[in-house]
Amino acid sequence: MNATTNSRIGWTDLPAGVRVAVERIIGGEVVAAVSQPGGFSPGTADRVRTADGRRAFVKAVSSAQNDRSPHVHRQEARNVAALPAHAPVPRLLGCHDDSTWVALVYADVDGRHPVTPWHADELAAVQDTLVVLAGVLTPAPAAHAPTAAENLGYDFAGWHRIAADPPEDLAPWARGHLAALCAAADRGLAALAGDTLCHLDVRADNLLVDAAGRVTVVDWPWACRGPAWLDSVLLLINVALYGGHDPEALLRAGPLTADVDPDAVTGVLAGFAGFFLDAARQPAPAGIPTVRTFQRAQADALLPWLAHRLR
Repeated sequence: MNATTNSRIGWTDLPAGVRVAVERIIGGEVVAAVSQPGGFSPGTADRVRTADGRRAFVKAVSSAQNDRSPHVHRQEARNVAALPAHAPVPRLLGCHDDSTWVALVYADVDGRHPVTPWHADELAAVQDTLVVLAGVLTPAPAAHAPTAAENLGYDFAGWHRIAADPPEDLAPWARGHLAALCAAADRGLAALAGDTLCHLDVRADNLLVDAAGRVTVVDWPWACRGPAWLDSVLLLINVALYGGHDPEALLRAGPLTADVDPDAVTGVLAGFAGFFLDAARQPAPAGIPTVRTFQRAQADALLPWLAHRLR
């Protein structure tokens, strides 16, 4: 299961004026661009090189690809601008916004996405990086960021919407435990207090690992203020999706998750499972045809884990 869109545009698809604006930010004419895999944006995601050897990563989109995507890029620009320079995140070189196109220009990170199913060494490196990140981002440096409960309030009500209108293919175990799943997700939402700036979308395609094993956390539009352990739980959801490890054992041993109230973790897992399952039955957003399949796969990976924890 690859977290990717198959309708992404490329550097040469950008209007000439947008390309010129990006080149001004980088400081040279772009002579090569390579589209990058992963993610669900229908816009560009290109590593570019200028005639004098400068390198950058460019992501750009307009409402023609998806009407929400420019706003998402604007959110990301604001969030990343608030991150401290020593955080393991890419450096934002500049932003172009002409009210139609929004382009973010980052310093290029010479890395690749972690291998999935996850390799143990890369998984450990990401867990260690999330510990560093939580320390650097507590207290949250972005006062404008919403709380995790604000960001996830609608999403975590997914089980309530499912209970009101269960899909025909709902797993029998979930159908028989809808009341418990609704209650667990409600508890999960109530457990999201905290003053750490959380990424809220930690998964393999939002991480880069360089040749020395250092990890960079990319793509920050959903940043919010919540508990220090939230991103580590999201990482384990991604591990559960791809298989090869016991997420329950990783949860118990995790540096940020070992001492968290088990009911809080169960609630957060329930909240995300309900969100994924409810979202997966909706029509695909414009320009992002594969996201519903990915959401359903995440829900299917979470349900057996939830069944174990709710026994």
